[in-house]
Amino acid sequence: MARVKRGNVARKRRKKILKLAKGFRGSHSKLFRTANQQVMKALRYAYRDRRNRKRDFRRLWITRINAASRMHGLSYSKLISQLKQADIDLNRKMLAQMAVLDPAGFAKVVEVANQA
Repeated sequence: MARVKRGNVARKRRKKILKLAKGFRGSHSKLFRTANQQVMKALRYAYRDRRNRKRDFRRLWITRINAASRMHGLSYSKLISQLKQADIDLNRKMLAQMAVLDPAGFAKVVEVANQA
């Protein structure tokens, strides 16, 4: 049987991990074993935080809408309830953007929701 040389496979695997670990501090970016551990941990954090980012932004939008709606004498939950009754389909991201960038437009939306 012919001899099997595996040098390329192992080197490619290590280089791939070390490339992912670029920018990590100290031996975390230099030594394969520690770099491998840190890359695995970083990938777990990245996976988790892609989901958490969605939660965080939704919380931020709700906080902004609540603050803006209280200026018009409504709580957040009352505003959302009235918007549903008025059949106004604006998502929280758009409502928050309006509250920050276009207060007059937001006031108009609140007014229409109040009438319903």
